[in-house]
Amino acid sequence: MNIKTGDTVIVLSGDDKGAKGKVIAVSPKEGKVLVEKVNMIHKHVKARKQGDESGIIDAEGAIYASKVALYCDACKKGVRVKHVEKDGKKIRVCAKCGKAL
Repeated sequence: MNIKTGDTVIVLSGDDKGAKGKVIAVSPKEGKVLVEKVNMIHKHVKARKQGDESGIIDAEGAIYASKVALYCDACKKGVRVKHVEKDGKKIRVCAKCGKAL
């Protein structure tokens, strides 16, 4: 999986198509990612202890990693990634412009 926590991604399909956001969490086993302010769901929370609040909470829902692409600031769109070795370290670069992501 080319997507890591903290990356800026753009949604390619679905209700939130075109939305940009930062990746909060990655689940490689399931092939899903959590993106900030994308795929918002309503969670009904019950008060567990006396004094806790119950109600409806908005939370991010997981979306498949295949439905998002890394966002390149130089290209201003979602791009594919190349892995290039530079100074003995592997870095991710934009496949179109070659800028480090």
